[in-house]
Amino acid sequence: MTAAIPAPVRTQFDGRIDAGQWSVRHDPDPVETREWLDSLAAIIGDSGPERAHFLLRRLHESLQVDGVSLPYLVQSPYVNTVPVDKQPAYPGDLAMEKRLRQIIRWNAAVMVHRANKHFEGIGGHLSTYASAAMLYEVGFNHIFRAPTADTVGDLVYFQGHASPGMYARAFLEGRLSEAQLEHFRREAFPISTTRNGAPGVGQRGLSSYPHPRLMPEFWQFSTVSMGLGPIAAVYQARLNRYMHARGLADTSQSRIFCFLGDGETDEPEALTALSLAAREGLDNLVFIVNCNLQRLDGPVRGNGKIIQELESIFSGAGWNVVKVLWGSGWDSLLDGPAAGVLRQRFAEVVDGEYQKYVISDLAYIRDEFFGKYPELRDLVANMSDRELKRMHRGGHDPLKVYAGYQAALTMRGKPTVILAKTVKGYALGEGIEARNATHQQKKFDIEELKAFRSALELSITDDELDDAPFFHPGADSPEVAYLNECRTKLGGSMPVRIERKTQISMPDAKLWERFVAGSGKGEVSTTNAFVGILQALMRDPTIGKQMVPIVCDEARTFGMEAMFKPFGIYSAVGQLYTPVDAEYLMAYREAKDGQLLQEGITEAGSLASWLAAATSWSVSGKMLVPFYFYYSMFGFQRVGDQIWQAADMNARGFLLGCTAGRTTLQGEGLQHQDGHSVLIAACNPAVVTYEPTYAYEVSVLLKRGLERMISGDNVIYYLTLQNQPYAMPKMPDGVDEGIERGVYLLRSALEVADAELLKTSPRLQLLGSGCITLDVLKAQQILVRDHNVAADVWVATSYSELRREAIEFDTRNRREKRMGSDLLVPYVVEMLGDTDGPIVACSDWMRAWPDMIAPWLPGRLTSLGTDGFGLSDTRENLRRHFEIDVQAIVETALWKLAV
Repeated sequence: MTAAIPAPVRTQFDGRIDAGQWSVRHDPDPVETREWLDSLAAIIGDSGPERAHFLLRRLHESLQVDGVSLPYLVQSPYVNTVPVDKQPAYPGDLAMEKRLRQIIRWNAAVMVHRANKHFEGIGGHLSTYASAAMLYEVGFNHIFRAPTADTVGDLVYFQGHASPGMYARAFLEGRLSEAQLEHFRREAFPISTTRNGAPGVGQRGLSSYPHPRLMPEFWQFSTVSMGLGPIAAVYQARLNRYMHARGLADTSQSRIFCFLGDGETDEPEALTALSLAAREGLDNLVFIVNCNLQRLDGPVRGNGKIIQELESIFSGAGWNVVKVLWGSGWDSLLDGPAAGVLRQRFAEVVDGEYQKYVISDLAYIRDEFFGKYPELRDLVANMSDRELKRMHRGGHDPLKVYAGYQAALTMRGKPTVILAKTVKGYALGEGIEARNATHQQKKFDIEELKAFRSALELSITDDELDDAPFFHPGADSPEVAYLNECRTKLGGSMPVRIERKTQISMPDAKLWERFVAGSGKGEVSTTNAFVGILQALMRDPTIGKQMVPIVCDEARTFGMEAMFKPFGIYSAVGQLYTPVDAEYLMAYREAKDGQLLQEGITEAGSLASWLAAATSWSVSGKMLVPFYFYYSMFGFQRVGDQIWQAADMNARGFLLGCTAGRTTLQGEGLQHQDGHSVLIAACNPAVVTYEPTYAYEVSVLLKRGLERMISGDNVIYYLTLQNQPYAMPKMPDGVDEGIERGVYLLRSALEVADAELLKTSPRLQLLGSGCITLDVLKAQQILVRDHNVAADVWVATSYSELRREAIEFDTRNRREKRMGSDLLVPYVVEMLGDTDGPIVACSDWMRAWPDMIAPWLPGRLTSLGTDGFGLSDTRENLRRHFEIDVQAIVETALWKLAV
């Protein structure tokens, strides 16, 4: 029989305090404790909390000097942060707001119910909004200031799963029709018919979640997938400060609110930027965490306390934490003689048990919660069941929620998180409320509908419930009048997105001239070329201030250190030290009005910063053009979800995948060498992807991208840039269109072969892109010189753009039933379709990249690429290994001619 392992003996106090040591019921010297507490209360009363804080700090220091370890107190008691006597007066009509919530709750729920009743499995979420309704409604009625044509307003990141509640509110305002609510999650086609001829024909249905691309006049921010809203909100708050510090826009009065769920905080992106927000003192930022204690499958921390855990994380990161845990029904108990024991009991109970209380009868609660200690049992002995039922969680009490908002808005120097305790599926009925499966509940049965209707006190008859109708009190009703009055005071309806016209012009044409003239004998990489053009743009008086370079701690790698001194690196506090290279030309200069955003080693943070700048044209009305430079391997592969979010939010900007290509980045090996980001980028419909070979291509693409963005095209340009230096030629005449559309003739066979050879020799086409184009040009010469084979050399700047156009033309030909000479001819066919011989395409990417155009060149295209994992070696050896060097190109060309 195995002996039990004895518990460790604690020989000295090590700073850890367990629940028993904290227990007020096991105080070894309550008289001494009372004296200390009375003294502390007297100090606060006589000299204020600052003096008490000072004395406690001195005591803490004294204990440390004496070698006494103390617990790291980042958790406060499990009660509300704002005491009752500090609660502000509530500014609204509580009865009217309750009535509005009842109506909105009903419409939000039946919207999902009706959708799934008519179209089984179409989805939607009942419980998230049900738990967070009070948090939203107090904000809508008294906190959130709408953007206008002239002001930024408050920026609100709505929790994605709560979208039905926002639609239900907009329905009361008259901004959405009943037909649109009826078409929740059905937006592929315009609404063709409505009930009884009601308005809505021609409108689109409602998107599942906040999607600005799908509802561009309604949603401002995309917040699904989960975790992306919080990190975007942090960097949006920081960009507001950046713009204000640089004099680009007055964002001083704009506040950023971000709603998220407690389960969502397990997403790395949700919490990764907390330290940045605190470090930069972003007191314009408020997180509201809907702590309903449940994630999709069950409790978030059934065996622990997610609210206390989050408090530790946020407090440790330097945030102001406001806990809204208990409703007004608990106030008298928390001010009574057993308050200490009650606080202790709050702290003891784990979240899984708190959820059990919600679904249990009051006898169970009296016995299991209050019955543990005599003091608590006596507290509720004379309380009726009705009184107990009124003891809600804080997130369902308007007075407590409003107090939480005010505590957040009056904080200076720190961001704030409101941790609001709620019940998932609140008020939806016992079959849904707080159940582990509540996330999967999409509709009600008839008895549940009746109970829900009755609980909300709505005048809907039993006969009408079979149809589960939407409820509107009327445009002239007191409820709608009150709702509109509240929103008018705050600037207008929300959520709303304003399409603002950009006030920005292209720079003078002369700026571009020197970048297409070639480098002479000097050698530069395409990365160097892009950085040079960007610096010229930043100096331009027309557009310079709107250029926002962003780096992920690799500025020197990409040759951007020359920007440090003249443009400065943005810092909220300026530069409080003298840099070690202060006397040098490229000194590391930080400044409050710095233009460069140096984000440190965080691709997710850098992309979030880029997103904030890329959507500034809509959010603030001041267009910025962001340029995010990064190792291409750590772009789409790492933050592709955020780039998809950016596309949803109609972002405009440049992504620069530097050190691109699986063999061009020599020595770094498997985890760094990128041979596939262009393929991932091609999956995003808002991204246009290019691999320039020469500086003039970089110039043409950058200029064209700026023109498109300034003219209002919501497009993201992804350019892969390489670090291999070589001489840059002058731009040939007439290649602009081909550079943009995807392919152009670089060097004809006529330029390297004599006329007699051309009459008799085999002919083929060679396609190159990026640095590999240099090897393709060498292969062309070897084929002529050593094998009497003539080849034309083309540069393919974008296989994905060629493919997209070809697919579009094929689709139009099919739909429009075009035939013969009326057929639309894709550019790839126009350029290569009538050329002679096989086509060999070689790139530093996987073969799937050039293979994108194979269907339109049937039987002719053979691709060479870098399929597989990268290796550490020289460029020459890597290209030999992957068979994309000159030798491989020549051998493949001869083989294709032979077969």
